[in-house]
Amino acid sequence: MIGLYGALSYLVTQRSTEFGIRLALGAPPVSILRLVLRDVVIVLVAGSFAGIAISFAATRLLQKLLFGLTPHDPITMLVAVAILATVALVAAYFPARRATRTDPMQALRYE
Repeated sequence: MIGLYGALSYLVTQRSTEFGIRLALGAPPVSILRLVLRDVVIVLVAGSFAGIAISFAATRLLQKLLFGLTPHDPITMLVAVAILATVALVAAYFPARRATRTDPMQALRYE
């Protein structure tokens, strides 16, 4: 979660000029929050589908190491995706909230 927060915080900082321009042109802060969270959700969904596909392929190779689980246990997959989604959304929320508080003049002066 800390690494994900750091990466998202860096990406939001890189886009501070864009957010400043949007805010200067009259965009409500909620739209900035939605913009950042939407990008995170897109990556999260794509990553979840790729992870599930890879895990289905890997369980055949690692089936001997799975004690007490079937190779394609849907409850385990859903719990893993739910935990990952929760961590990603919490880690994305704080940089996104900070982006909504960007002073447009400060962001435009930065460049």
